[in-house]
Amino acid sequence: MRFTVRHESAHTIRVHAGAYRMSMREADILRYYLENKVYVTKVSVYEETADAVITYNRTDVNRERLLEALSVFSYNDENTLKLVPEETGRALDRSYGNRLVVTLAARYARKLFLPAPLNIVWTVFKSAKFIYRALKCLVHGKVEVPVLDACAVTASMLMGDFNTASSIMCLLDIGDILEQWTYKKSVGDLARSMTLKSDKVWLCVDGASDVLADTDDIKAGDLIRVSTSMIIPFDGRVRSGEMTVNQASMTGESIPVPKHGGGYVYAGTVVDEGECVIEVTKVSGDSKFDQIVRMIEDSEKLKSATEARAYHLADSLVPYSLLLTASIYLLTGNVTKAMASLMVDFSCALKLSMPLAVLSAIKEARISDISIKGGKSLEAVSEAQTVVFDKTGTLTYAQPKVARIVTFDGMEETEALRISACLEEHFPHSMANAVVEEAKRRSIIHDEMHSKVKYVVAHGIASEIDGKPAVIGSRHFVFEDENCKVSDDERGKLEAVSPEYSHLYMAVDGRLKAVICISDPLKKEASRVIRELHELGINRICMMTGDNAETAAAIAEELDLDEFHAGVLPEDKALFIRREHEAGRTVIMIGDGVNDAPALSEADAGIAINTGAAIAKEISDITISADDLEKIVTMRRIADALMNRINSNYRFIISFNGLLIALGIAGVLRPATSALIHNTSTIIAGLNSMTPLLTGDK
Repeated sequence: MRFTVRHESAHTIRVHAGAYRMSMREADILRYYLENKVYVTKVSVYEETADAVITYNRTDVNRERLLEALSVFSYNDENTLKLVPEETGRALDRSYGNRLVVTLAARYARKLFLPAPLNIVWTVFKSAKFIYRALKCLVHGKVEVPVLDACAVTASMLMGDFNTASSIMCLLDIGDILEQWTYKKSVGDLARSMTLKSDKVWLCVDGASDVLADTDDIKAGDLIRVSTSMIIPFDGRVRSGEMTVNQASMTGESIPVPKHGGGYVYAGTVVDEGECVIEVTKVSGDSKFDQIVRMIEDSEKLKSATEARAYHLADSLVPYSLLLTASIYLLTGNVTKAMASLMVDFSCALKLSMPLAVLSAIKEARISDISIKGGKSLEAVSEAQTVVFDKTGTLTYAQPKVARIVTFDGMEETEALRISACLEEHFPHSMANAVVEEAKRRSIIHDEMHSKVKYVVAHGIASEIDGKPAVIGSRHFVFEDENCKVSDDERGKLEAVSPEYSHLYMAVDGRLKAVICISDPLKKEASRVIRELHELGINRICMMTGDNAETAAAIAEELDLDEFHAGVLPEDKALFIRREHEAGRTVIMIGDGVNDAPALSEADAGIAINTGAAIAKEISDITISADDLEKIVTMRRIADALMNRINSNYRFIISFNGLLIALGIAGVLRPATSALIHNTSTIIAGLNSMTPLLTGDK
């Protein structure tokens, strides 16, 4: 790219891109290209002037690197284009910025150049919009803010004060623009931060075998295979197989939908059970970004009880404002004083600041690698008295390792690992990943050699190897559900397997072939997190695991947990949470596997570990990084700070607007001045709601 350096300072350089102007798309490409450089800290690109202002860690070397990067930049580079999100917000900012400028310019142009009679005509014409909104509310039996606005405008015109009426309508329009702009920008920023993409997918090659492929390499017409707990990465049509799909991300309906030959599936939905081959029909478009935006904007579903109370109060105060206006007029006969209560409403500030506070909290959490679906979840986190942890992959590291393999019935250790890895690679769980990684470490090739794989929730995997039934999973699954046997000669060997490990049992043709011992050490921060949660007001912390009692007891003692339950099934976890609810407690559930899904759904706030099963993340209300349990403490602090801010905003809005009404009634403030101060305070309350919740070392 040809460019010119226009200005330089200590850490900033301004360059001109060598064109008269650039498109918004080109501006976005240049911005994301530069932001991807490790030495660049901030970039602003102005498409109107084709200038870029770049802040960077200035050294002679970095300056040369930056200039070199600019010289080789291309708008058509494929690697650069991959950096640019579907939506960047630039078009939104341009649209609302232009609307704001036009509204202000038109207002003052009319005052300066339009004759007074025509100004009056325009004011009357403009008022029709506000009167229509009020009548629409009244027709539906509602007395809400539009009624208050229309009364203020109409009263001003009836008094002959058309300038005040025009000023009120201009302020209302500006307030609407700023509210919409701020809200949509917050939603867009949050959605962009939450937009995730599946990196790998099983690609069907020649209809015979599956290979892992990058999603970026998939094109329309390709065949991909999806199975239980997997997220569907693309829109497509089912070519073969049967499955049920959780489409809650799109429809809000939690009941899985059956899919079979000819059925259509959508990107971002999750396979609940089964397996299918899908023909990809669409690799981009209305996908994850749009889904997340719709999810965030589903305010009734995601709104906290505190928000709902504020909304209800805002609308319920409108009739009282009208009654106050009428009372003042009857007592004083002064129209100006009576209008004071019409110029100020509580709804605007409450309805702007509350959702912005929630969105800001969600965005702040996202910066800490915490994805939260709505204020309802944050309120539950703030109010929680009980926290339930899954063990494997949650309290323990998400990448456990195979410590040893105990073989039976004459099977070689290498063969046992090969079969186990072949079965386990289809399902994303920390213990399954450990088996697959151990096979890779030993360079054991485990090509597809089995029939259709069936995942049995909380138990294991069943398939066929060379026409013989093969299973891998828990002891209960292998010996009790599948009735597999071990010879009397080797029973002592089985019982001698060390209880300090987690165990996977693998059997072929009804005979136990191996016990895979998984070393799964506790996360280094686990003990500290438990202590900090107690300090933040959580009085009951419990661990529930399908692992053996000896292992669970040792972990519970080391972490100083309040209680633990071992050998539990998915329904046991959900039942425990249900009983906590019956006792009047708010419950958080933290897990990562398919077996955690019922409990995650049952909890007031279900928290999934990001590296866990897709179905767990889909059902959960919150997703956190698997690397650091400290995120749970951060989330609790954010939730507590949010509730404090909402309550603080509530008190400020009620008291400040109440003061404006009192000053208006007293004759200290004119109606237009009250309206101006009210709208200004509304924007200030909204901006304050967007400031960081956590400061310092927290």
